[in-house]
Amino acid sequence: MAEEKKAKKKFKPYKKTKPCPKCGSGVRLAEHANRRSCGKCGYFEKK
Repeated sequence: MAEEKKAKKKFKPYKKTKPCPKCGSGVRLAEHANRRSCGKCGYFEKK
């Protein structure tokens, strides 16, 4: 049986983003070009 080499996964470094003020520290705001938005509650703020 031929042994297969496993490819190592490359992980991107975790970006520190602002937490959602309504949902709490467990939910982060998504970074867009001109705003930050929460995917859970819909909260957004302009940059």
